[in-house]
Amino acid sequence: MDVLYKTCCGIDVHKMKLVACLCKGHKQEIKEFSAKTKDIKAMANWLEENQCEMVAMESTSVYWKPLVNIFEMRGLNYMIVNAKDFKAVPGRKTDVLDSAWLADLLRHGLLKSSFIPSREQRELREATRYRKAITEERARALNRLQKLLEGANIKIGSVLSTITGKTTMNLLDYVLNNDEMMDEKTAETLIISRISASVKEVTEAMEGIMTPFQKMMMKQVLTHLHELSERIEEMDIIIETYMAEYWEAIKKLEQIPGVGKKSAEIILAEIGLDMNQFPTAGHLASWAGVAPGNNESAGKRKSGRTRKGNKILKSTLAQAAKSAAKNKNSFFHAQYQRIAIRRGKNRATMAVAHSILIAIYHMLKDDQEFIDLGSDYYHQFNTEKKINSYLKKLAALGYRVDEHSTISPVG
Repeated sequence: MDVLYKTCCGIDVHKMKLVACLCKGHKQEIKEFSAKTKDIKAMANWLEENQCEMVAMESTSVYWKPLVNIFEMRGLNYMIVNAKDFKAVPGRKTDVLDSAWLADLLRHGLLKSSFIPSREQRELREATRYRKAITEERARALNRLQKLLEGANIKIGSVLSTITGKTTMNLLDYVLNNDEMMDEKTAETLIISRISASVKEVTEAMEGIMTPFQKMMMKQVLTHLHELSERIEEMDIIIETYMAEYWEAIKKLEQIPGVGKKSAEIILAEIGLDMNQFPTAGHLASWAGVAPGNNESAGKRKSGRTRKGNKILKSTLAQAAKSAAKNKNSFFHAQYQRIAIRRGKNRATMAVAHSILIAIYHMLKDDQEFIDLGSDYYHQFNTEKKINSYLKKLAALGYRVDEHSTISPVG
């Protein structure tokens, strides 16, 4: 077997320790280091002294990041490898054997490197992922508030479109801090925005049975909601500041149905602006986890379940796909309807997410604007065949079409 690297190193990464196996020709040297910065620098010195050409390490949680930070500063070549790509022989698994197996595979060029963005993009990812996490936490807190309101017989969620508006907050603040019942005159002074419900309906909806404990719980949840809202606004400012160079790309992605500003920020933070790191659009779709899997044996196509991929990117694309499918003038709506009727809503959503990502790839790589194929895209194919099919269906229902294209019942 051909040797790709004469001197290389495999590192088995853990939270507290690192086991490195340096292959130099046919010789192996194994050393163990702690995961502290000073020991990682000592490892880097050791690799530089031996003129190591390439380092491979497993993508274990986030424990590879400290090594990558040092290796990037030192200019050492490295690759992060998915654990499923280098499984050792069963029954022979130790930290030393894992590092030696990594080094041996790397030496012969049998490892596939994972995509690792630059440090600036990794930091931007942390910001967008944190904002996504606290946005989801805020949604959970809203659901918790809604349950508390229902438990207190308050039906404000049934008469107002949102329970997070200023009017709702004013009404809840009054109920939580006053023991007397709310009358229509008081309710009218608390309504500061346009609502579809009448003052009487609002007053009746706010009539509840609230215990002191429920009031205390609601105050805690409302405080939590307020803190989360402030934190999200702060993160919006931070992300906008650090994504200044992405502004043109964000505006371009907003042309796609279903993709808003925040979705565009998350997508670009995950994939970056340089599409040359993905050979084709299919590679990007596979990495994101929105492409159908390959599973064929003996000429039979088996389950094509999608891989795990990038969870943040995949969930963001799925949300965008569900939103795009509601736009009846878009190609994505036609694609969703066409697949959902045969394969189900989940597969249709993933197919639309796949199409959105393919469009994003070409827009960024070729610097193109988004062109919607239109909701009538699929009607342009096999027109005559479709007409004959519909005529047969009409005939089966007891109708016929004459030469003037008039539909009339048979007989």
